Amino acid sequence: QVQLVESGGGLVQAGGSLRLSCAASGLPFSSYHMAWFRQAPGKEREFVAAISWSVGATYYADSVKGRFTISRENAKNTVYLQMNSLKPEDTAVYSCAAKPGTLWKVNPADYRSWGQGTQVTVSS
Repeated sequence: QVQLVESGGGLVQAGGSLRLSCAASGLPFSSYHMAWFRQAPGKEREFVAAISWSVGATYYADSVKGRFTISRENAKNTVYLQMNSLKPEDTAVYSCAAKPGTLWKVNPADYRSWGQGTQVTVSS
């Protein structure tokens, strides 16, 4: 059974930093991509970043490129999202997701497994 558990959200001032964690279990990690999505109130779920578990290649949305970094720690089966230079428009519920295969996908429908989400609020 696949399980994804996020942590690390909170309230931060604009310009600050947060690190989100996603602890994963039950996945055949070598053939999976892990990703972070976010959803702000009244908006659709939005792709943020993805990482190939096997080789560590990464892919980012333009809106976060240069500010956010996705990484994984194999020994802990954990994916991280380091968020720097946060802006009020980054405020959202951030969710971890997993999908099989090696193609980069930004559509939430392509991801099979989801965590419960963690709230990130950036004050101005």
